[in-house]
Amino acid sequence: MQTLLLPETPDGVNQAAKVLTRGGLCAFPTETVYGLGADARNSTAVAGIFHAKGRPQFNPLIVHVASLEAAEKYGVFNEDARALAQAFWPGPLTLVVPLRADAGLSSLVTAGLGSLGLRVPAAPLAHDLLQIFQGPVAAPSANPSGKISPTTAAHVVDGLSGRIDAILDGGSCEVGLESTIIGCVTTPTLLRHGGLPKEAIEQCLGRDLADAKEGEISAPGQLLSHYAPSAPVRLNATEKLAGEVLVGFGETKDADLTLSPSGDLHEAAANLFDILHQANALNAEKIAFAPIPEVGLGQAINDRLRRAAAPR
Repeated sequence: MQTLLLPETPDGVNQAAKVLTRGGLCAFPTETVYGLGADARNSTAVAGIFHAKGRPQFNPLIVHVASLEAAEKYGVFNEDARALAQAFWPGPLTLVVPLRADAGLSSLVTAGLGSLGLRVPAAPLAHDLLQIFQGPVAAPSANPSGKISPTTAAHVVDGLSGRIDAILDGGSCEVGLESTIIGCVTTPTLLRHGGLPKEAIEQCLGRDLADAKEGEISAPGQLLSHYAPSAPVRLNATEKLAGEVLVGFGETKDADLTLSPSGDLHEAAANLFDILHQANALNAEKIAFAPIPEVGLGQAINDRLRRAAAPR
């Protein structure tokens, strides 16, 4: 299969929509990371996502739509879910809500669960694509499963060229972290840290989020060994050891790469996956990361790094 690289033009977006309409796979940029899109109503197309990524089928997919109104065609929104959608959509927030009986989505999207992850992306190119396609797009990150998430079209080419139909090239992703996932089936529950800090969500709701049950997979990104480079990863490194690539944060002695030279968590989040790609390309025996503060976006960064460091 030859993978088309489509430009960030009206014609490029139209071509991407045509790929989705005919049941193909098209990677496209959101404000978080590049997604690997397929028509969420077409089981053959959705199966193509699992095939291209080598993704475990018990890990559900996020469905991207153009608006809250469109989202309500597929999921049941309670008061909390609607409040969060109105506050943070479009944006880096996925809401897991009960699946409508008449949703018409492939069961592969939900991995057979009675709930569904929905998101309205903020990136203009993603919005244009969803408006033209006029349907729900299932889209996990556009990378082989368990590998580093892509924040540029070049990252998608490296991982999936020849395995998908097209890539809509929209440059670098603004946020650089995947979406925060909140379960709203019952009590609002943090299922995955991401590009929207949990503190902002809790402020909107006026109460703390519950924690997900250990071992229960109800949303993407909950497999422990995920976002993994080839080399083993060491966390909270205060010095560089022999054979290591050291990734710094703020002022870090002997750092080979840095998430943020100034110690800015927003900059570090935006750089995270690109730095993982760069570190991976150096073919080191081990990749070490300097400590990251466990606050705000630092929680999401550390969550990604712990998954990268998990035994596999």
